[in-house]
Order: sequence, then structure tokens, then C-alpha cells
Amino acid sequence: MNRAQKEQLVEQMRDEFGQAKSIIMTSHVGLDVNTVNELRSEFRAQGVHYHVVKNTLAKLAVADTDLDIMAESFRGPTAVAYSFEDAVSPAKVAADFADDHDKFEIKGGYLDGKMIDVAGVDQLAKMPTKDELRAKLLRTFVAGPTNFVRLLNAAPQKFLNVLNARKDDLGEAA
Repeated sequence: MNRAQKEQLVEQMRDEFGQAKSIIMTSHVGLDVNTVNELRSEFRAQGVHYHVVKNTLAKLAVADTDLDIMAESFRGPTAVAYSFEDAVSPAKVAADFADDHDKFEIKGGYLDGKMIDVAGVDQLAKMPTKDELRAKLLRTFVAGPTNFVRLLNAAPQKFLNVLNARKDDLGEAA
């Protein structure tokens, strides 16, 4: 890779890291290729970007930006997972994968201008994703009108039940 390609890669990383909602740093040393490909497909399914980065280039990409506090974390083999849409998805996929694979290591992460440790990544992974929050909000919006329609329907339904019971009483008496 020549100097121009490296500079272009640094600029691309700087732009992508700057737009990311959260960044999770991992290491997959010791995992076989099929397992890493499985991990990549899980990240891709959630709309998460996952790349192995060269530490020196990653340090250059975060230098003189708000992400500068991440520079010390780029040691040893490092891969980053990030999403432009959802801060929780990278952490959730990484934490789930780490639970199933002992050799997969979460090094830490970056969220809202602060570094988070492994425990912070685990807490982030337990939060609902953007889609889960949307579903809850939609259920909340639908609940009010649904209950209102049930309430409007309850009086005529109960009145009909009373009439049917009276009809049955009169039918037995005859």
C-alpha cells in the first residue's frame, strides 16, 4: 500500500468514525476463518460495519478529533465495529458473539465522546436497539386508539348480551 492509498484510508476512517453512533473495539485472534466470516455476516445483518484496522493508521485517523481519546486503545490486533444508524447494535452483536466464543475479545468502545470499558459495552448491549424502541413507541401510539374503540364497543356489546339473556329467559318460560 503506497502513501496515497494510506492517506485515503486514513481520511475514510476519520469520516466513518466521525459519523458512527458508537465504536466497539475487538480482537478475534485465535478464531478460525469460518468463525470470523460468521461474525462478519452477523454484523452485516444488523447494518454494522466491521473492519480490521492497522493501529498506526487508526491512530492517525482519530488524531486531532473528538475521537482522540481512542488512540491508546489501538494496541495489538484490533478490529472495529460501528454503525451509522444505531449505537446499540455493534455492542449487542459483539457481546452475544463473545458469550459464545471464548477467543473473541471485546477491548472497549467509544460512545458520546467517552471511552467505555468492557462492562460499559455489556451494559450498552443490554439496551434496546433502535428498531426495538420504534416498536415500543408504535405499540404505545396504537394502544390509546385501540382501547378507545374497545370502550366504545363495550356498551352495545353488553346491552346485546342482556337482550340475548332476556330472550333466552323468555324462550324457556314459553
